Amino acid sequence: MYRKERSDANGIEDIYVRINKNRIQYISFARFFLLRSSKNVGSMKKYFLILIGIALFCGAFQYAGPVAYRRIDNNSFSTGEVLKYRIHYGLINAAEAIMQVHDEYYDVSGRPCYKIDVYGNTVGLADILYSVRDNFGAYVDTTSILPMRSYRYIQEGKYRKNEVVNFDHDNDVATVLKLDKKTRKVQKKERFTVPDNVVDIVGGYYFLRTLDYSNYEVGDVIPVEGFFDEEVYNIEIKIIGKELLRTKVGDINSIVVAPSLPENDFFENGKDPVLVWISNDSNKVPLKIKAKLAIGAIEIDIKEMQNLRN
Repeated sequence: MYRKERSDANGIEDIYVRINKNRIQYISFARFFLLRSSKNVGSMKKYFLILIGIALFCGAFQYAGPVAYRRIDNNSFSTGEVLKYRIHYGLINAAEAIMQVHDEYYDVSGRPCYKIDVYGNTVGLADILYSVRDNFGAYVDTTSILPMRSYRYIQEGKYRKNEVVNFDHDNDVATVLKLDKKTRKVQKKERFTVPDNVVDIVGGYYFLRTLDYSNYEVGDVIPVEGFFDEEVYNIEIKIIGKELLRTKVGDINSIVVAPSLPENDFFENGKDPVLVWISNDSNKVPLKIKAKLAIGAIEIDIKEMQNLRN
């Protein structure tokens, strides 16, 4: 089944066409929620936000080139895949996250796309103290693994933020639509110039999985350019090495990488405060993220994988 994605007059409510042999049925659907996490232990919410951002942003690589739509060989993921994660602070479960590639393809601006959603919510005591129900998502072009549209629907306590970003890769422009917190009608529209082949954090996360890590050696650095929160970020991803990682889904050979970070007060000073483990196989699944903070370490661990491509 193939669906065409479009927008209403305000450009915010997704409408797709279900194509059957005998009829075409329009269906409206709402979207979105990832996690920043709990207000437990003071500013823990900020830590989770940054950690999840890193988890996704590690994949925000940008290959420069004159062609608007590059061609990327993707043999690592496809429709129907679901990844589930546990987020914890020591032995304390704080939140959970789900990353889902929807079962069908979508047409956005004439390009066939994966629809990818990242859902997150607090659990246990963290949920009682500060409830989070967040969703980040993107329509990612199947050929170039570039975002055609991304969105954020944030619900954290009483805080709300709704945003859609439309990417025009032909002209290197990102148009940000800020939406009303309740009605989700467009309140403000702003255009930003972005680099060639720029990605959002969700699309970047999945682009990370298309890289051939056999081409890199320990110590190699991969440049990052991504668009998030109305800014272009430049980060470097360093190849640390290989490791056999014990997980809930078994012992898995993995590649370990470390993103360089701007100066901040959240992470412990020292070498490589954040590490990311990626399965060293054809699926290249992100398995674990560990961030060393001034108050301890927060970890994201894979707990379930469904419908892997390989």
